[in-house]
Amino acid sequence: MPRYEFRCRACGDTFEVDRPMSGATEPARCPEGHDDTVKLLTTAGMAGRVQVSAPAGGGGGGCCGGGCCG
Repeated sequence: MPRYEFRCRACGDTFEVDRPMSGATEPARCPEGHDDTVKLLTTAGMAGRVQVSAPAGGGGGGCCGGGCCG
């Protein structure tokens, strides 16, 4: 089930709510009981990803990179 992050405008707390995608646009009540909350934009599914870049200088094997092309 997707998790949505909200911030309470009254107390400033940030909290998460698990709910189905069909309820994604519904408002959420802060754990302290405040109704004035806003849904935050998050990078869901991005946690744990590592950006890998190619080594500088090219080469590294394969045809035309490892010297097999005449």
